[in-house]
Amino acid sequence: MLSRTLRAPGATGALRTPRMSRALLSLLAVCATLAALFLGAGAAPAAAASSLPCDLYAAAGTPCVAAHSLTRALYASYNGPLYQVRRAKDGARTDIGPLSAGGYANAAAQDSFCSGTTCLVTEIYDQSPRHNDLTIEGAGGAGAADVGAPADALPVTAGGHQVYGLEISAGMGYRDNSTSGVAVNGQAEGMYMVTSGTHVNNRCCFDYGNAETNNMDTGNGHMDAINFGTECWFPPCYGQGPWAQADLENGLFQSDAGYSKNTANTGTGPLPFVTALLKNNGQNHFALKYGNARSGGLTTTYSGGEPTAGGYAPMHQEGAIVLGTGGDNSNGSAGSFFEGVMTAGIPTDAADNAVQADIVSVGYGGPTGSTGTLSPGSETSLRATTSCCTGDYVRHQNDAAVISPVTSSSSSLDKNDATWIVRRGLADASCVSFESRNYPGDFLRHFDYRVYRQPMDGTAQFRADATFCPQAGKSGTGTSFASYNYPTRYLRHYDHGLYIASNGGANAFDSSTSWTADVSWAVAAPWAP
Repeated sequence: MLSRTLRAPGATGALRTPRMSRALLSLLAVCATLAALFLGAGAAPAAAASSLPCDLYAAAGTPCVAAHSLTRALYASYNGPLYQVRRAKDGARTDIGPLSAGGYANAAAQDSFCSGTTCLVTEIYDQSPRHNDLTIEGAGGAGAADVGAPADALPVTAGGHQVYGLEISAGMGYRDNSTSGVAVNGQAEGMYMVTSGTHVNNRCCFDYGNAETNNMDTGNGHMDAINFGTECWFPPCYGQGPWAQADLENGLFQSDAGYSKNTANTGTGPLPFVTALLKNNGQNHFALKYGNARSGGLTTTYSGGEPTAGGYAPMHQEGAIVLGTGGDNSNGSAGSFFEGVMTAGIPTDAADNAVQADIVSVGYGGPTGSTGTLSPGSETSLRATTSCCTGDYVRHQNDAAVISPVTSSSSSLDKNDATWIVRRGLADASCVSFESRNYPGDFLRHFDYRVYRQPMDGTAQFRADATFCPQAGKSGTGTSFASYNYPTRYLRHYDHGLYIASNGGANAFDSSTSWTADVSWAVAAPWAP
């Protein structure tokens, strides 16, 4: 069984096994690379139904040299720590592991440890025998030292369990500059990550993969990382993105020419969960794939030669691992990370397909199993009770919160936009916060009294703005939601928009006319369970 000892709450220092010499590891990696080149066209051996991504890749002759996830084990036998959190009130740390070997993260342990305070993710453990653990990234050539991501910013469901993903915003990132077994100097490798199309931007660079060992840009071909975002480095790029691209240093590549040669590759759009995959033989070929992490297979967007510009054939990877930034700590990007691995050698297409099938089986973002209540984890839709609008529900539209009619014949988009997951209040666990069903990590929050759907950034201000405290409905029916940080203001619909409003005041939306009805809501069954 793959196992590492979980750190007790408050303990410091990671338990690591001794590393083999880099020379020996390089020799082993070369052997794996040669084996992969010969096996690349063959089918992966049959694997047990309980096999997880790193079991599947190992069976295909391309073992994982890094396996990172906050949501689950990536080996069927792994029962060690997944990640570490540090709480704000006293600086104590604890490790979060799976519920059982090969299982899903014990998010309840995090909730208990972080109760009454906030926590940051300080380390993401490598589940492979290489122990390439990621810690918060230091300063680099293009960015100051990073900070850790808030541990509770991205609650999701995986395998029917409540878990947390990692939500990266500008200034956040993780890295390991002293690794074991990762490809260097033109060796072959593969990698994937499960990310999201809903929390992205066009800044550099939301990467996972191989990077420089000194946090500096050391030239073309010194990186080999999967990138996901809407930054188009080499026009033209087709569609609006986001795209799975290869960050090979000094460019995000969609082909050997840099720009997209595939007019059908318009990006994933706002898919809540995306598999993004890169593999590179380090000499003369790389390939990019993506897929819906909740259904279906993988689509290859490019498979061909290395970039034609100098320095990329062969590659010059240095073997560090980066998550959330570029190789020189360019850290302006936004992105979501649920799991990812790196392999020694190029995985077969059959192995990639088997891994994608396993990812789909996880059921990321699936139903929570609880509906129509205000219990944490329940999925619900909020219906207006004012006589004018009893068929209208709270939904997001162009990032703003509004009310609009939703019926059984409404589109899937309308139903998803009108469905919310109840979470413990981000500022007060006795209250609630509402996470978007189809934009994981985005919450209802007020700004200048208007209510929007926005990604959680971990700040105390956001937590307060996104927390609402349920009370008996002011009209005598349903439930009213008081703003946590403006307790005399309640969630109210006015002229089809959503506000936090007082009963009378200078603003039009504070009008006392029908106020008690407008702030009273029916907590209903979700339109998109």
